[in-house]
Amino acid sequence: MKAIYLVLFLILFSMNINILKADSKMKMGLEVYNNKAMCGSCHTLSATGSAAEIGPNLDQIKPQISQIILAVTNGIGVMPSFEGILTTEEIEAVAYFVSTSSNK
Repeated sequence: MKAIYLVLFLILFSMNINILKADSKMKMGLEVYNNKAMCGSCHTLSATGSAAEIGPNLDQIKPQISQIILAVTNGIGVMPSFEGILTTEEIEAVAYFVSTSSNK
């Protein structure tokens, strides 16, 4: 019986850690979107209140994480590359944030 409680405890503990990681990733992604990369100056994303029309409307195109990482890292069209400006962690966080926010 103790083994069952231990397994349940470990499962719940790992779930809470993953939730905390996801929350911190969302927080960092929002910070990057709003302040460091200022994505809202070109893109619309209702989760942030941004309504710019220079770049694609992220709520409409609902990009996947891999697409966002590629675009942010290398640039696309008139969008500049943020490689060297943002860390890999920041790029992954903003990708996670945008994808999660736009795919609701």
